[in-house]
Amino acid sequence: MGLGGCIILIAVGAILAFATDWHMNGVNVHLVGVILMIVGLIGVTTFSSIARRRRVVVPTSPVIEEERHHHGDGYSDGYGL
Repeated sequence: MGLGGCIILIAVGAILAFATDWHMNGVNVHLVGVILMIVGLIGVTTFSSIARRRRVVVPTSPVIEEERHHHGDGYSDGYGL
């Protein structure tokens, strides 16, 4: 489940927990909403920790530029200037 699915779980859980007035026999809708929000929060934290591990920066080797030796005759760099 991705980050979007976790956010949808949190939103649906919040709607069920706080914005509904339903009464179903054998089902506590408010408790189902709280459970969905908790599962969504666990998913968000898990997703963010996995995404943080993927962003490990591997150091690259430094680029060393070679110096050109100019002989002073004007033609050593190939442009004739």
